Amino acid sequence: MSEPEIITGATIAPARLDKALAEATALSRARVQGLIDEGRVDVAGKTATSASMKVAGGTPFRIIIAAAMPAQAAPEDIALTIAYEDAHLIVVDKPAGMVVHPAVGNITGTLVNALLHHCRGNLSGINGVARPGIVHRIDKDTSGLLVVAKSDAAHEGLAVQFAAHTVHRRYIAVCAGHPAPSEGTINARIGRSDADRKKMTVLPNNSSRGKTAITHYKMIERLDGAAMIECRLETGRTHQVRVHCASIGHALLGDPAYSKTPKALRPVLDQLAFARQALHAAELGFVHPVTGEGIEFRSELPADMQELIDQLRLSYR
Repeated sequence: MSEPEIITGATIAPARLDKALAEATALSRARVQGLIDEGRVDVAGKTATSASMKVAGGTPFRIIIAAAMPAQAAPEDIALTIAYEDAHLIVVDKPAGMVVHPAVGNITGTLVNALLHHCRGNLSGINGVARPGIVHRIDKDTSGLLVVAKSDAAHEGLAVQFAAHTVHRRYIAVCAGHPAPSEGTINARIGRSDADRKKMTVLPNNSSRGKTAITHYKMIERLDGAAMIECRLETGRTHQVRVHCASIGHALLGDPAYSKTPKALRPVLDQLAFARQALHAAELGFVHPVTGEGIEFRSELPADMQELIDQLRLSYR
């Protein structure tokens, strides 16, 4: 794998950041905007968070461009758990640890690699050869259901439903502490963190940065120093459940980015070797984009999460 390209320099004239960087480099303005969204642009030593921010002439900058990936993912014979499949779409129950689509550092062993083999390449081409059929995704270490489009008609129809927030998505999670109130709605914008470009953070709702994010949560069961909760999503932002739960003081157990395991719970997680965020996409429902039929799927909790819940339930009682 080649190393990332790093471009350094200084802005030529005062302007919006995206315009100033496009003029100072060989990059297009759209490309600069994408790199800013990915947290790959530093200005005067700080990660840039807005393409529209004003910068003075002579402002130093650094742009990090990820190493190039193969133009097309390769089919791989990887076992999949299929919840549903027809000529237009496929619903997969993804295990924790599997990346959805190839990216730098994960170009093999992904869900896309497995789907290319399983579907013999018959996936929607709307998202390009690197992400064929991918309409939405869940994090590498989150388990559960997601739908993949096999035809362009299905992809377009599903994309409309996701954009309109009409897709039913219910997650089961284990969080630290007992939320109070026991149910509610978290309505807080999510954007990239200034401190760490790999992480997301909650932003003020009047911020021009980030995107609106809405999560409805409900405590299902009190556990020992923790709780099993359900989260129903109106929006599907990067790391949404993880960031929102952390923002109200109830981060998900095992989350390496947004949680510090409470001291009292460390022995349990260590004993079980539980080292991922306790989050499972348990239900997925939508209108079939071709037949018009309403369909819904459910996935049982994976063994590692069930074991964690059972252990915390046992010690609570």
